[in-house]
Amino acid sequence: MALVNIATLLTDVKRSLKNISFPGGIELLSYKRNRGIAILTREDLTLELREFGYKEQEIVIPENRLTKELKTMIKREFPRSRKVRLIKISHPEELERVHQKI
Repeated sequence: MALVNIATLLTDVKRSLKNISFPGGIELLSYKRNRGIAILTREDLTLELREFGYKEQEIVIPENRLTKELKTMIKREFPRSRKVRLIKISHPEELERVHQKI
């Protein structure tokens, strides 16, 4: 887990996704861990985005639309944040764990 500057978040996510294979992914959490975005890889070379916090949604997109969708989700979920927690996950079941609230 690392605290990442929000200005470099998109490039850090893209760089991290290159090294992650199916069924892994990345989880982005606010500092308090009460809002977040999960990016999961799928077998058919698409990505599944799960958003929780202000808005609850799940969408499946091709890799080339990741930047556009992620930008809008980041603005909605982390409107005043300067740092975001970036967590690499190896399986989607890890998203169900209970996060420690601060």
